[in-house]
Formats: sequence, C-alpha cells, structure tokens
Amino acid sequence: MIGYVTLGTNRYEDAAKFYDALFGVIGAGRVLESDTFIAWGTSMSTPAISIAKPFDGQPATVGNGVMVAIVVDSPDRVNEMHAKALELGGADEGAPGLRGEQFYAGYFRDLDGNKLNAFCMTSG
Repeated sequence: MIGYVTLGTNRYEDAAKFYDALFGVIGAGRVLESDTFIAWGTSMSTPAISIAKPFDGQPATVGNGVMVAIVVDSPDRVNEMHAKALELGGADEGAPGLRGEQFYAGYFRDLDGNKLNAFCMTSG
C-alpha cells in the first residue's frame, strides 16, 4: 500500500550518510536520487524511505506524532538498527524490547529529529 515515505532534512549530506549507513544494516540502498531527494529501498517495486530538501524552500520541521516504522526480520536486527542509529548520532526514543507479547521494537530519531523505529513480530 505505501510506496514511499519522505522525511524533510536541513542537513542533506549528513542525512544521506546517516541513512546510507543505517539502511546498510538491512541490505537496503539508494534506489532513486537527485540533488534534492534520495530514496532507499531494496528495489524500485518495494516501499522506500526518502529524505528531501523541502520543495517550498522553507526549513524542514518534524511532525509531532509522525513516525516511520521499519520492519526487519528479527529482534537482533532491531537491536542492530537501534544501535547503528545511535552510533551515527541519532537520539534514543525507546530502547529495543517487547511492547506487548509479540511486538519487538526500538525507537530513535535521525539527525533532523524525525522519529523512526525498527520492529519485528516475535512468536511470543
């Protein structure tokens, strides 16, 4: 259903490096890019996450209540993504762990303050 999600950035080059390294953890790479937009995914036919300089030329801002959730294949991968985000200068928004009986997630913010999480479903 979702084709891609775009996160605004005021630190385009830094954000590009952050996401290159972060998405490298799960084998995703750049699938589309221009001078103002980069999208990462595993192919052009699967959902992607992108960064962009705002089209209107105004500073990018973080949407309160907006979050991008990245599905991964295991709790170990959640832990790895969360740790990588913090290593790259992101901020912790909730350590990896179970929320409920089967939802395992770790929450973080990127360099611009956009909120993301990595999650997987466990067998409980």
